[in-house]
Amino acid sequence: MSGVQCLATENVWFDKHRYDEAEKRFYEGANGPSTQQSSSHAGGDHELTSRMKSLELENNTLHKVVEEMRAALQKLETRVATLERSPASAAVPCAKAAPVQQVNGDDDDDDDDDVDLFGSDSDDDEAARLKQERLDAYAAKKAKKPTLIAKSSILLDVKPWDDETDMAKLEECVRTVQMDGLLWGASKLVPVGYGIKKLQINCVVEDDKVGTDILEEEITKFEDFVQSVDVAAFNKI
Repeated sequence: MSGVQCLATENVWFDKHRYDEAEKRFYEGANGPSTQQSSSHAGGDHELTSRMKSLELENNTLHKVVEEMRAALQKLETRVATLERSPASAAVPCAKAAPVQQVNGDDDDDDDDDVDLFGSDSDDDEAARLKQERLDAYAAKKAKKPTLIAKSSILLDVKPWDDETDMAKLEECVRTVQMDGLLWGASKLVPVGYGIKKLQINCVVEDDKVGTDILEEEITKFEDFVQSVDVAAFNKI
């Protein structure tokens, strides 16, 4: 067989791409993956590290928010306990009112001293007239005296559903709640976490006309904006 015939029967040149591919895999196995694959792997590790750091930051923020809410709840419980004991101290002004009656009683005694029980009928009539005039004057003075109105300052926490809630519209809705004995005050937005902010708003109410229950009920009616309402602080004025 001639050399030309031998070459004609060999198929190595037709399968050259297979041998090249086998040689490439051999050298990659010996020298490690290519630079491009290493870069891709390093990029994946960097992205994973960034996500882990972000999760740790969010976790720390959540812990901080929980601690703040726990502290606020403890203050509220302390305040409620103080208010439950307040009726005993509220009775003090009534006890102080006794001297006023005593002064008036002294005036009455003075009037009685001025009356001559053994005098004439005209003296009795004059003393009765003077006494009645003084009683009428005292009644008129007492009627003009302004009545003390019990008021309280309340700080409310109004929480939205998520970070996409329009807080300006939420505050506008809250301030539309109007009733006799209610006066809205200053407000501010306080970060809660995950981009969410709550509305902290102050109001002054007359205790006999407005309570916290009715405020919460009226504000939560704006259910498109408001998730919940909490009393952050309650102080008597």
